[in-house]
Amino acid sequence: MHKFSELPFHKNKGMRIMHIEKQCPRDNPATSLRMNKIIVITGAGKGIGRAIALEFASRSKAQVSQPCTLVLSSRTPEDLESLAEACRKTGIAVETCRADIANPDDVERLIAFTMERFGRIDCLVNNAGVGRFKPLSELTLDDFDYMMSVNARGTFHLSRDVYTIMEKQGSGHIFFITSIAAEMAFTSSTVYSMSKFAQKGLVEALRLYARKSGIRITNVMPGAALTPMWGDVPSSMQEVMMRPEDIATPVVDAWLQPARTVVEELVLRPTGGDITT
Repeated sequence: MHKFSELPFHKNKGMRIMHIEKQCPRDNPATSLRMNKIIVITGAGKGIGRAIALEFASRSKAQVSQPCTLVLSSRTPEDLESLAEACRKTGIAVETCRADIANPDDVERLIAFTMERFGRIDCLVNNAGVGRFKPLSELTLDDFDYMMSVNARGTFHLSRDVYTIMEKQGSGHIFFITSIAAEMAFTSSTVYSMSKFAQKGLVEALRLYARKSGIRITNVMPGAALTPMWGDVPSSMQEVMMRPEDIATPVVDAWLQPARTVVEELVLRPTGGDITT
């Protein structure tokens, strides 16, 4: 039998949703806490996504009552292999799937890959994101399309389809790793801020649906963290920037809250305040 990742991409949305319905029985509260949780992380290869994956792996080992399986996704598969190996050393199961969420076919393939193997998705960490930071006069339409295709359209596509799965399950948790740029603009981040404002709008709209369905939505807005997106950073700046692990720990803390509680928003900044370039 072919694996979903090897099949032609499904264009008939109705067929795909029917397939999901068959595999998503609603949770039984008496057993859901003991069930192995399926956690999908996008942009997992580097930076904050990598740190979140490692934190989930470490905490899953410690939280025997709530084990998890990680599905790690990135458009750079070479980054995933070393991460998967590090996570597996904690004793948890890990799958990897190359996907660029700017590509609608890749979004469909990531979901099908996960559902074909596990039949459910308990947590989605929308971490994949891109940025090009330039003065307004230097920004091009290509820059606009590049950032909006990932940060806005791709995040919407994946979140919409995973929410449909979680709604049928009767439970789930979706994290959005946005940015403080979702609430304030910087001179070098005009389009990046637009894309992050769009993500926050999606968060707030989705939450209106989620509250009626037992699904938790968490918006994580980090300030300056030392990740590859920043490029070459002077050592004086590095000293005051957050590290990816500083974001990962509260994300997993939010996931481990009891089902009756949701951490709706996390705002994390360097102690010294915002850093701009």
